[in-house]
This record gives sequence, structure tokens and C-alpha cells, in this order.
Amino acid sequence: MNRVVIHGLYTSPGHNYFGHHGQAPSEHGIVEHEEVELVTGRGIPGDRFFDWKDDYKGQVTLIDRSVIDDIRQHSENPDLPPSAFRRNVVVSGIDLNRLVGRVFRLGDALLEGTQKCAPCYWMDDACGKPGTEKLMHDRGGLRCKILEGGHIHLGEAEFAT
Repeated sequence: MNRVVIHGLYTSPGHNYFGHHGQAPSEHGIVEHEEVELVTGRGIPGDRFFDWKDDYKGQVTLIDRSVIDDIRQHSENPDLPPSAFRRNVVVSGIDLNRLVGRVFRLGDALLEGTQKCAPCYWMDDACGKPGTEKLMHDRGGLRCKILEGGHIHLGEAEFAT
């Protein structure tokens, strides 16, 4: 078992960018949490993807804190909030891309990495700097299914593959 750090936990009740191609983004806020429940096969209660579709591949999403730090430097905005990336969990200590197709435990939840999160063209606007989407190529995070529910919280967490 390895230890990782969970730096942020976020949900949003609605989609700001998803499904808004050719339209202005919505303005659904982000809710920060100290702890969230991951519900088997469903997602995080209160999040826009909770019960989105049967067997949905993005029931919970993760992003590496180092990517956020790189984008803050790129955008010359050290205060850029992690919520701008609209991922549920901000972590460090895990190579997320290596988890595609693998089952792993984070805290007391069992997850399956289903695919990389491709950054969308909205990232340049969301982060206030052209080139952000390109910089995030292959670093947009990880979509996961929740195989066994549980709780995760800010701070150190157990991690095992």
C-alpha cells in the first residue's frame, strides 16, 4: 500500500462546458468538500455526473496537482483555482495515465481507471491563457468507474493497485 495526498475534492450540480459546443458555457458553481462519498456504479452525490448513464466511465475524475501547478505558471496566475479544471479529485503521488485499464484502491473505495480525460478547447478560456489545452495534452486527468463505494477525504490516503 502506498500513500498519496488528496489536495482537493469538488462537485458541481451542472455542466458548464460538457454538451455546450457552439454555445456559451453555463455558470454552475463548484462545491469544495473535505470528504465525499463515492457510490458504487453511480458517482458522487450532488455531482453533475451522478447517475448520468448506466455503467458511465466517468463516475469520478482525478487530476494530478502538478498539472494544475504547471498551468498556473503557464497562465501567470498563481491563484487559478483547481476547480477551473472541473475534476472531482486533485491528487499527488500517483501516475494517473498508468491507471487506464487498471483497478486500484483510493482510500476505502475501489476504482477502475477507464480512460484519460482529454482536455477540451474550453481550457484556454477557463484558465485565461491560449495554449492551455495544448499544454494539458495527455495530462488532463483520469476517468474512473466506482467498483466499490467508500469515502475519501482531504489529506493522505491509502493507494494500492
